[in-house]
Amino acid sequence: MLTLSRRQFVAAAGAASAAGLMGMPGLARAAEYELKYANNLPMTHPLNIRAQEFAKRVETETKGQVTIQIFPNNQLGGDTDMLAQVRSGGVTFFTPSALVIATLVPSAAINAVGFAFADYDQVWKAMDGALGAHVRGAISKVGLYAFEKMWDNGFRQMTSSKAPIQTAKDMDGLKIRVPVSPLSVSMFKALGASPASLQFSEVYSALQTKIVDAQENPLPIIQVAKLYEVQKYASLTNHIWDGYWFIANGRAWREIPENFQKIIATAINDAGLSQRADIKKLNEGVQADLEKNGLAFNSTNPDSFRAKLRDSGFYVEWKGRFGDEVWGLLEGAVGKLA
Repeated sequence: MLTLSRRQFVAAAGAASAAGLMGMPGLARAAEYELKYANNLPMTHPLNIRAQEFAKRVETETKGQVTIQIFPNNQLGGDTDMLAQVRSGGVTFFTPSALVIATLVPSAAINAVGFAFADYDQVWKAMDGALGAHVRGAISKVGLYAFEKMWDNGFRQMTSSKAPIQTAKDMDGLKIRVPVSPLSVSMFKALGASPASLQFSEVYSALQTKIVDAQENPLPIIQVAKLYEVQKYASLTNHIWDGYWFIANGRAWREIPENFQKIIATAINDAGLSQRADIKKLNEGVQADLEKNGLAFNSTNPDSFRAKLRDSGFYVEWKGRFGDEVWGLLEGAVGKLA
């Protein structure tokens, strides 16, 4: 989480490290606002590559008055730890996936309804439109500020160490790691699996020790986390689209002058759009790379999964839990589900 301070800025050369200050080398002047940004991804992921760029842009455009320090790769704890820190003000910024922030703001999970989105056109129609605006409003009610543009985490795919997943029947009894999210747990139970909610930082070891046999994540996450080392099969299910909300501590954000807010928000939103393009390009080549590392891929037909969710009452249940307004905004972008 990012915090604000009004203390003397230390020289970038003295503070440089892999997770340290991403600022202008050699800059040695007073920074009025020193902000911290935490996330759960390696520095090699497009999210952190673009984060470094917007941090430098902010420092340049504010003439050194605002600096942003990046803490990647769970350095400040797991997702729930970082969410708590951004709420308390221990860090200023955090990028939780929609499934993570939904533990605090239930309507934020709406984009994670199983097999809701057919493609990215539907995703951005919803999340850059009325549905996204509704979720941002809900986030503001818990003392956080959500920036306008979501960052892409990609469509989630399933991997397993046991066998390929081709139809809903292959989910029966499957021990699969899912995020700490009631919606994910509900969906996989409705599909007949045995889901286990674990922090992302625990995924690799849980697969390695066979606590679970399967997991689900976007392909770039599977790649950068080297999950191919502990999995054999990758099934292209596209079962959930997931994104990152770029959020700030509301009180800290309000204390930043309006002119600096505009610079920061523009830099973050522009970087988010660039990161979306990065993920699209990355996905085009990541499957081939994962295949070279030993993952066997198979395609799936979503119809059997949707039918199982519909027959199990999953869609009707979650329409009731989200409420007619939010569900209606989702169906307005993707068509009828329940």
